[in-house]
Amino acid sequence: MEKLVVATASLAGCFGCHMSLLDIDERILDLVEIVDFHKSPINDIKEFTRDCDIGLIEGGCCLDENVHVLKEFRKHCRILVSLGECAIMGGLPAMRNGISVRECLEEAYLNGPSVRNANQAKILPNDEELPVLLNRVYPCHEVVKMDYFLPGCPPDADLIWNALTAILENREMHLPYELFKFD
Repeated sequence: MEKLVVATASLAGCFGCHMSLLDIDERILDLVEIVDFHKSPINDIKEFTRDCDIGLIEGGCCLDENVHVLKEFRKHCRILVSLGECAIMGGLPAMRNGISVRECLEEAYLNGPSVRNANQAKILPNDEELPVLLNRVYPCHEVVKMDYFLPGCPPDADLIWNALTAILENREMHLPYELFKFD
């Protein structure tokens, strides 16, 4: 039997959802028996070289680069899963949504208590190689179609395991309430 292919990405988030994926502990050995990881921090593959069956996305979109990555995942993955609150609702990064980008940058680089005396020239980062901040943080489903949503901050390892194996085995998900975690 040919292995299914799974890709993962971390956009604007804290990488906690990937840590929860790794928290499936010894079941990761069972997982690698039935899937190949492709384009993931787990194996450090940076570019798609083939299409994938499942894409797991953590984090929302706060940079133009995040939007590009998410659109590439939609193009190359048959199924996309929003993993965690940042992917589903923007999470903590979305707390800036009520503040203009200019105001955020000025606070971070000009007026914040840790930079007031450090940036005497009052220069905002402007290198053309830096990704562009979007006007707000967007949850993944506002950028591309997402097929499944696994809530939590981060989602519990058992929730991820149950959902992922259900998708892989093409069966209905059994996700008991006890697995939903918000720390």
